[in-house]
Amino acid sequence: MNSVLHQTRDLSRNGWAVWGLALIAAWLFSQLTVDLLPWAHKYPRDWIWPIRFEITAFMKWLVNDATFGLFTFKELTRSVSWLLDWPLTAATSLFSTGLMKGQGSDAVQLTPPLAWLAVLGVLAAMGHYARDWKLAALVGGCFLYLAVFGQWDSAMVTLSSIVVAVPIGVAGGLMLGILAYRSPWFEKAIRPVLDLMQTVPIFAYLVPILFLFGFGPVAAMTATIIYAMPPMVRVTVLALRQVADEIVDFGRMVGCTRRQMTWKVLVPAAMPSLMVGVNQVIMLSLNMVIIASMIGAGGLGFDVLSALRRLDIGAGLEAGIAIVVLAIALDRLSQAFASRPPPQHHDQPQGWVRRHPWLSFSILWIALTGIGGLLLEPVQAYPETLELTTASFWGELVKYINITFFDYLEGIKTFFLLNLLIPFKRFLLDIPWAVIAALAGLAGWRLGGWKLALTAFSLSLLIAATGQWEKAMVTVYLCGISVVIASLIGIPIGILAAQNQRAGKVVQVIIDTLQTLPSFVYLMPVVMLFRVGDFAAMIAVVAYALAPAIRYTAHGIRQIDPNLVEAGIAAGCTRWQVLGKIKLPLALPEIMLGINQTIMLALSMLVITALVGTRDLGQEVYIALTKADTGRGIVAGLSVAFIAIIADRLIAAGSGHMRRRLGLAEEGGGK
Repeated sequence: MNSVLHQTRDLSRNGWAVWGLALIAAWLFSQLTVDLLPWAHKYPRDWIWPIRFEITAFMKWLVNDATFGLFTFKELTRSVSWLLDWPLTAATSLFSTGLMKGQGSDAVQLTPPLAWLAVLGVLAAMGHYARDWKLAALVGGCFLYLAVFGQWDSAMVTLSSIVVAVPIGVAGGLMLGILAYRSPWFEKAIRPVLDLMQTVPIFAYLVPILFLFGFGPVAAMTATIIYAMPPMVRVTVLALRQVADEIVDFGRMVGCTRRQMTWKVLVPAAMPSLMVGVNQVIMLSLNMVIIASMIGAGGLGFDVLSALRRLDIGAGLEAGIAIVVLAIALDRLSQAFASRPPPQHHDQPQGWVRRHPWLSFSILWIALTGIGGLLLEPVQAYPETLELTTASFWGELVKYINITFFDYLEGIKTFFLLNLLIPFKRFLLDIPWAVIAALAGLAGWRLGGWKLALTAFSLSLLIAATGQWEKAMVTVYLCGISVVIASLIGIPIGILAAQNQRAGKVVQVIIDTLQTLPSFVYLMPVVMLFRVGDFAAMIAVVAYALAPAIRYTAHGIRQIDPNLVEAGIAAGCTRWQVLGKIKLPLALPEIMLGINQTIMLALSMLVITALVGTRDLGQEVYIALTKADTGRGIVAGLSVAFIAIIADRLIAAGSGHMRRRLGLAEEGGGK
């Protein structure tokens, strides 16, 4: 144990010494070379690579002039839109509008949609089939909430998009994952693409999608599919590799062909792990619904976005909570199906109805509620007179806080702006771009060797070469401060959750709720309390990015070998010494991975905070979206992705370095 503690102290001492000297050298360089090396302080305008204009010109050519055989590219994209429109229209007719004839004001409803009681009953039956009556009650209660609080119609529009986007995303991710599993070169080729797809801001997806597919629900659903697919690819590759060798050998013994080996052996054996990927696709699709509403998606996302534009915190919170409720129901259902044991084929009852009781019940229930809905309106749609709302309560609460505590809130905001945000922003913007790029390369060399150094330096150089350096530094400043504050709050809470079982359960519920809240929901209360600006953005980012710091800290402390703790106690360590000299040092690699995830969430949220006045890369992406400027949006989005990749690779390498120095098993990664 003593050797572990010495290793930890040496690691910390050496790390602080190296980076202290590096920062001192950077400061001296910036002071001494202002006149000698002006190009190192401000990237010359003549050196900027005009790639944003080249991308815009390429996209215009692609849409207007490019041909592939007998078809133009525009005809291909419109064909894809037409194909996607069919299932989306069918799902929308089933859940929301009913079967319609005609369009616009001339549209006539031929058949009504599924009755609200039908949807509620069928989903509750699915919950009972997947697990038990408790899950059935939870799912039924979630959808009853949507009806009682007047969110049913919007929720059904959102659900229509989800039931189409998720199967397509799952199928596409499964196919790409199988191909990557079979072909090592394809996996190497697709891995950086997946990294970019998971680090490029959500807004940046919308710019080319809007340009290629136009404005509307189909374009929004296309963006959702692309955004939600990467985790399914990664999970598929991992799940197939984890299939036991005995199962694979058995498939070869019985003479399975390559196709039979994939679909009869590997995929069924990996099904529980694959369902985790399905769960991730569902969650990311729901996370996308608000962003997608900017290019034509309706439903709950549009309600949240319009409430934010009106600063109607009550309506926005109700719609945001409705998204959370929908996410909880779908999340628990998908997890239950993932953990459900495979069906047993022996001793099955005779008759189709007895073999499939819940499916039979669902068909009968839909028929009964459909007939009942034609006779009684409350069976078809929840009565408006029975709906409840809390919108006025939340609005009055925020109004009361603003009036009563205005001076205190302004004092807090001014203190942070004058003493933290503005000084750090000026400090970071004053450091020459060449120095920061060199420091990134030095960090890469120190932690991971020359390959990581080259990656960090090259990506930093690309940000400067595309003319995004100043806005990138504003992004880094806001992200850095937010991550530090989130870590200072989250790590102590994680320690408490790991040490106290009762507190751990409460904290788990809170962070699960935080991670299902849509990102836009965080903006409304902070804007109402602190108005627009960097401080409001920082508060929203801290709240959104807090959960990983808590979760990874708690996990890191819980997985420490109990023998090491017992040895410390036997050596006479106090409770605080055990925590400070044993648990925290050994949990540090896990804590660093939590900070890594906090950075990723902070960067994704910063793009959204462009709506509250931040002047960073997020604002560039948002302006590009409003102007349909694909080159500007893609370059700004890639710059955010480069920052995320640099941080991810450096922290992952640092975590691995700590594990090796401490003699711990290597695990995890940057993701």
